[in-house]
Amino acid sequence: MPRACILLSRCREEGRHLRSLDTTPAGGPELPAANRDFTLPSSHSASMRALERTMARIAPTSIPVLLVGECGTGKAFVAHHIHELSSRHDEPLVKAICSGLTAEAVAGHFGSSADNRGNGATGRGTLFLKEISELSGASQRSLLYSIPEGDPGPGGDFDGLRLISSTTVDLEEEVSAGRFRRELYYRLKGVCLHLPPLRERKEDVPGLSELLLTKHSKLQGRPRPSLDSDDLRLLQEWDWPGNIRELENVIKQIVILNDAKSVLLELVEVPKEHRSDVPEWSSPALKAATRAASRRVEEQLILDALTKTRWNRKRAAQDLQISYKSLLSKLKQIGGKPGKP
Repeated sequence: MPRACILLSRCREEGRHLRSLDTTPAGGPELPAANRDFTLPSSHSASMRALERTMARIAPTSIPVLLVGECGTGKAFVAHHIHELSSRHDEPLVKAICSGLTAEAVAGHFGSSADNRGNGATGRGTLFLKEISELSGASQRSLLYSIPEGDPGPGGDFDGLRLISSTTVDLEEEVSAGRFRRELYYRLKGVCLHLPPLRERKEDVPGLSELLLTKHSKLQGRPRPSLDSDDLRLLQEWDWPGNIRELENVIKQIVILNDAKSVLLELVEVPKEHRSDVPEWSSPALKAATRAASRRVEEQLILDALTKTRWNRKRAAQDLQISYKSLLSKLKQIGGKPGKP
């Protein structure tokens, strides 16, 4: 039996046992440990330095924050950074993915029902609403009615719970098109922070890369690889259409393979419009080996995510930051069946 099938079979057996022990609270999970261990490095970008100054000023308050930026620009890390700088850093930071958030789940975060205005939040933590534009109409109504009536307290405090929302779309256009409630938009937009894409702050790539190497070496329990000047130059020359998320995926592969050169050869093969001046130091045989290594890394990352989520494919797809359909397709490719274990 192929190695992938054996590993998948073991994952299924482990998943059956671990799902019975699942104690994830119904109100939503705290931000993953991987994000809690990650702190934003000092930026060399003027736009990011300005953003950092704004974050430092608003963090001690409780004013709602709306984070706007392309996919993968680090909105979850910024939410975590604001939370850590605030007086509520010892309280929970809970992430809610809005695409699957029911009206009842929204109300539950505020200790209210979906049909009645709440009397305030339970606790003094931070609620991070990821991709707020994907809330259904019923969930938008529930959120609007769950936020306590009246003006917020000093600093924008809604009875203890701080709201941070993120979006990749223009919410004003969504409001104009009637897809998002205008009143809710203004309640959430206490301060709006626009995150620049990584291609506009390439001077930050070396610092981010070093930080991500440390993070994933710790998470994977593997030696921390080092990057030489050629590696860093190649990383800076790439345009990173997937932003920090794409950079992080590359760094994960470097940590798992412990071979930066092999992983970075993948960037050599990409269309020229995504790179500036990539050195020609690859060979056909080495390219083939790199592709095979990349497939092995992808397989291992999928199996790790399935094990971590107790074979919950939807949660695994979210952790891997791919669609559920893509995960099922990849499972078929490596010998797994998409059916329930």
